[in-house]
Amino acid sequence: MSRWVWGVVLVIVVAVGGIAIWRTTSAVTGGDPVITVSRSACGQGWTEPKPGPQTFQVRNTGSVTAEADLVDPATGTIFGEVEGIGPGTTRTMQVTLGNGTYAFRCTPEETDPITGPSVTVTGGAERAGPAVVPVSRNDLLGPLRDYKAYVGAGLDTLAADTDAVRRAVRSGDRAAGETAWLKAHLSYERLGAAYDAFGDTDGAINGTADGLPGGTADPGFTGFHRLENGLWRGEDLAALGPVADRLDSDVHGLRDGFAELQIDPNDLGLRAHEIMENTLQFELTGHTDYGSGTTLATALANLDGTRAVLNVLRPLLSTRLSLSDVDNWLDRAERAIRAAQRPDGSWPPVAGSPLPQREKIDGAVSGLVERLAPIAAIAEPRRVP
Repeated sequence: MSRWVWGVVLVIVVAVGGIAIWRTTSAVTGGDPVITVSRSACGQGWTEPKPGPQTFQVRNTGSVTAEADLVDPATGTIFGEVEGIGPGTTRTMQVTLGNGTYAFRCTPEETDPITGPSVTVTGGAERAGPAVVPVSRNDLLGPLRDYKAYVGAGLDTLAADTDAVRRAVRSGDRAAGETAWLKAHLSYERLGAAYDAFGDTDGAINGTADGLPGGTADPGFTGFHRLENGLWRGEDLAALGPVADRLDSDVHGLRDGFAELQIDPNDLGLRAHEIMENTLQFELTGHTDYGSGTTLATALANLDGTRAVLNVLRPLLSTRLSLSDVDNWLDRAERAIRAAQRPDGSWPPVAGSPLPQREKIDGAVSGLVERLAPIAAIAEPRRVP
């Protein structure tokens, strides 16, 4: 996509099907328990355990950045998490505790996790607030292997598709070029969780003109959207021949070198959410439409890409998250987008769709994005003892 949006979220509350992780990086003051973290000690300061909602002040008394989790020491289940606690700083953790045994687990940089003293809570509810069993890097080896196989097969398809684009443009057949372009572009958009592994090649293949000094006329504007801009806006096909050649060459280079690339384990969970988040921001606003009017088709391909990520993560997620609601919203979003397709199979531009239809699509995709949000936190690989 070449358009991932990164930012700092100060408070994240993720909850679907009763499973959640609370995180915050903002400190508050008051009479809350102060829990200390360092390389040599963890979880000191929790002297008056009590049930129900409460806030801990987690203070890093050490010399390196650390994170702290509140866990069930027997199972490793996480009830609360605070990341990026700098030396000498304090962060808050908000949790709801039921009856049971808890401990803080601290992970300073370049140090193995340390589990602090266990604390027993009584006199409250039988169950604590939302919690999740942590995922390790080893847990993600199988999903990563399966996803890399999916992307490898997708790149084979993509290379054949961009071959067809090049031939059509070089033959001077604009209609054939447009048809081949759409097919190839959707093949690329289905590979959503691998873009970070593609590096600069992703920008060359699917970058937009955003930020380029010359806009759509800038020499740095290449790939699918450069070709789209020329095909649908009447640019001479002879001038587009080198653009199609470059696209095809970049795709073949990516495919041929893909076996040597590594997909970050953290990307699987992140992309499961971010693919559709970016769809909402870029495709469903028409921001990435350079003339073809096919961003709704792209949104559908992004749904396929999201399903592919969820499919490889499903064995891990199924024991940590109720996926039925996520699956229902995936289907709901797909139905809403497909309803916009014309009887002849073509797609209207987003701006050309009736307002009620656009609102229905936006609502369905927004609902899906909300339900995908917990997956990034749940599937984040953690160091465990």
